[in-house]
Amino acid sequence: MWASSPSAPTTRLLSHNILFDEKIGGTFHMALGAGYPETGSRNKSIIHWDMICGMGEEADIKVDGEVFYKNGQFTF
Repeated sequence: MWASSPSAPTTRLLSHNILFDEKIGGTFHMALGAGYPETGSRNKSIIHWDMICGMGEEADIKVDGEVFYKNGQFTF
């Protein structure tokens, strides 16, 4: 059911702190813009925008009309 490592720490409680909330189990997290240099990112941007979406059992993500993510797995 996990999109990333099954051993990655997760939570199911909303904390209102994006660094924790992006790890809520059953969600999909995507960030646009600058990465954190502490993580080795070299991407430069004036923004860093985190997005979190709840992924219920029937949820999927489509890109250009093609299913990209379904049932907790990337489909490519």
